[in-house]
Amino acid sequence: MTHAAVIAVALVPMALAYHQLGYHEDVSASAEPTANGENVARTLDRAVHASATRHDGEYSWGDREAAVAAFEETFAGYVDEIESSRVERGVVYRVDENGTAARRWAETECPTGPNREFGPCESFGGVVVQERAGETAVVAVATDVRVTTDRGVRWVTRVRRV
Repeated sequence: MTHAAVIAVALVPMALAYHQLGYHEDVSASAEPTANGENVARTLDRAVHASATRHDGEYSWGDREAAVAAFEETFAGYVDEIESSRVERGVVYRVDENGTAARRWAETECPTGPNREFGPCESFGGVVVQERAGETAVVAVATDVRVTTDRGVRWVTRVRRV
């Protein structure tokens, strides 16, 4: 009985800290679309990076379309998780690739400069690839994200660099 009392007393400050730090399950669900948009942006950043680096060195520049297909297959799994992650709490995410933003980024932001021996960038849908040492590297992904909550809808277009 003494051990149970000690454990109960130890759990009280932990529970108090948990609630004071804002980790309650519906804090994010009741937030504005802006806050939810920031949450999904961080998650997408990680998903783009994980999907792009998973296939590093697997595809030659001549196989760049296959590299993009492999990236998109991996990335689609993350997008499915993101889109279904908060539905039961009234937050709906919709993630789509943005081919126009990717093409514009490939034309104006493709990594170049001294001491870089990178080849050209090319966009396929929302995915930008670059030739590096004869291999295909995913360097950026352009997405449109729609966040819908009971308080409104927010659209965000962003190019995520790898």
